[in-house]
Formats: sequence, C-alpha cells, structure tokens
Amino acid sequence: MRRLPPLAGLRAFEAAARHLSFKRAADELHVTPTAISHQVRQLEQTVGVRLFERRTRQVLLTAEGQVLLPVLRDGFDAFARVLEGLSRKRRRAVVTLSATPAFTAKWLVPRLAGLRKSRADIDLTLLASLEVADLNSTADLALRYGSGPYPDLIAEPLTVDRFAPVVSPRLGIRRPSDLRSATLLHFDWHRRDARNPTWRRWFKTAGIDDVDARAGVRFSDETHAIQATVAGAGVALHSLVLVADELSQGTLVAPFGPELEGSSLHLVRSRDRPLTEPVEAVRHWLKSEFDAAR
Repeated sequence: MRRLPPLAGLRAFEAAARHLSFKRAADELHVTPTAISHQVRQLEQTVGVRLFERRTRQVLLTAEGQVLLPVLRDGFDAFARVLEGLSRKRRRAVVTLSATPAFTAKWLVPRLAGLRKSRADIDLTLLASLEVADLNSTADLALRYGSGPYPDLIAEPLTVDRFAPVVSPRLGIRRPSDLRSATLLHFDWHRRDARNPTWRRWFKTAGIDDVDARAGVRFSDETHAIQATVAGAGVALHSLVLVADELSQGTLVAPFGPELEGSSLHLVRSRDRPLTEPVEAVRHWLKSEFDAAR
C-alpha cells in the first residue's frame, strides 16, 4: 500500500515550484496564497524536509525541492495526457486559437476546410482579437507578431512578414511616381514601433520626399483597409502574407518596391500546460500551411 502525502499538497508544491511564486501558484489553482503556503508547509512536515527557502518576496527551491519537482511535474503531465485520452472518446476536442482579426479573416478562415477535412473530430474556436490572450486559460495556441521575448511561453517562428505597395490593377498604378496623384490608404498600428510599415517609412526607404505621407484615408482595422484596396479606393502598404490570395488571383497587384520587412510571426503556447494531441494536431496543421505557402 502506497503511503503518499495529500494530493492537494503535492499540487500546491508543484505549481509553486514551477512558478517560484506562491501567488502565481494560487492564481493557477484558484486558491489564496495563504492556502498554498499552508499546504506546502504541511507537505514539508509530512516528508520531514524543507522544500523551499523562503526569502522576502521570493521563494527558492532547496536541493530536496529540486529533486521532487521534475518527478511531480512529469507525473501530473502524464495524468493529464492519459485523462485527456480517456475523455476524448466521450467528448469532442475543442482547441482555441488566438490571432488578430485581420489574420483570422484573411489567412485562417480560407484554410479552415483543410483542417476540417483531415481532423473533423476537432472543433476549432478562433479568438479574433488585438488583445493578448491568456494561454493558461483563454486559448491553447496564439499567433503573435513581434521579436519577443515571450516569457513562460514556447514560441516557434513561422515567417517574417513583408510589406509593399499594393493596389487594384484597375487604377493603372505602375511606378512609384504614380503615387503623387494616388490616394494613400493607412491603417492604425496598435503598437508603436519604429519598424511598423508606414508610408512615411516606405517613402524614406524609396528616396521619395515630395509626397505627403500622412495624406489619404485612414482605417482602424486592417481588414477594412484590404477591402478598400480591392475596391479601388487607393494604394496601401499591405502584408504580402495577408493579401497572397488576392495577388495570386490578380484582384490586387504589387507593381513595385521596395518591400519593407515587418515583424516575425510566432506560434506560441504556454510552458505550463501539457501539449494534448488535438492541440498538437492544430499546431502541425498551422506549420504545414506556412511551409506550403513558402
């Protein structure tokens, strides 16, 4: 017969040891920091050794705590995988993917049929928002632009976005000098960054200084700017990833450069959550789609 400490104490220790924080462990387990501290002390009394070195506003693992953490972490991950496999037979798998509204509309939605064809057992929820989703509770995976770093996340680079002047062929814009009489379309970047692909940056790179880079029509949503470009409302600096379908179909053209390098796109997930088979399937699908688009 196994003689083990109470499961609550083991869970409290494992969470606190992973985060090196009683507060963050309490948030994860939906209890108070005091409860975490109490459960950890009971566990220490049961096993007869100190597991944490407590300092002001900081806790560190003792040598004994460092031995215990990987055993419990791997054990709880194994529990999660087995229970997920057992429950999968009784319920459909739901995977939530977070991305910007523009990326959701222009890149993800046109490719959903491929995922449904290969994995009809997975119900994919698309969380389209400019807000950063919590990958420990709200979403399983996220597509994020930026150079990082991404603390507490596993980040896989997918591509580096590039931007160029894009226009409807109906407008007959063929060379940079045509921009002097064209309507410039803009959309607001919600994060201030010198690398944002703005018209001001493009004209400076192109060596053109006699066009007002601020003039034109401004959109708060990137998707609306793309729709306006297709409708012939003007010329915009668009992500070549997001308008790849329109460029291949000929509804939009990129008649000239230079191209501007944008941010890297990463597929990110939490380090603290086990990678379940349905989440891995969606991850593999996303990476395959990006590989095929190169």
